[in-house]
Amino acid sequence: MDQDFMRFGLAAFVTLLVVVDPPGVVPMFVALTKDEQPPRRRKILTRAVLIAFGVALFFLLAGRAMLSYLGVTVHAFAISGGILLFATAMPMLFGQRGGLQAPERRERGSVGQDISVFPLAIPMISGPGVIATILLLTSQAAGDPRRLAAVGLAITLVFLVTFVSLYLGGRLITLLGEGGVHIATRVMGIVLAALAVQYVLNGISGYYSLLLTR
Repeated sequence: MDQDFMRFGLAAFVTLLVVVDPPGVVPMFVALTKDEQPPRRRKILTRAVLIAFGVALFFLLAGRAMLSYLGVTVHAFAISGGILLFATAMPMLFGQRGGLQAPERRERGSVGQDISVFPLAIPMISGPGVIATILLLTSQAAGDPRRLAAVGLAITLVFLVTFVSLYLGGRLITLLGEGGVHIATRVMGIVLAALAVQYVLNGISGYYSLLLTR
């Protein structure tokens, strides 16, 4: 396995893991399913993660074609994606759920509504931040099959981590405590903010390099 595959895959995994923020989803999942029996809770969890995973794979496979159709360059999307991720990171720095991931109060599910689809799968797990990140990573892959495979593997691992985190949600909250969850969210926010700034810098430098070669 070559170094580029490992390096790009690791960067994709870390970025997606921070954006999905499994510890930040756990309290919401526990609150939404607190009245459900364990078998029903497992069914809701499995359905939510599978739907979110399907959404992520769709944008992995169709993302580059979508950008090409819209006439958006890789560098432009790197800058806009970085800004979007930074907006996600800001609330996390204050111990809150990422701004592009958290549903509104009125979106928390209603009677007769399948909460595994909404709001669990979308937007809590596969929200705009995740979609933007996948499109950004797809653009950076530039059609390289190995890099696309690395992103696909990273997505799979992130959703596995998310499933396990939510499955052990109640125990995880007991173990970490509310303070521990807030600390984990803040640390992830710092990492995501740094990655977002790096994406913007890469986009700007890439754009000016393109201008100089013309």
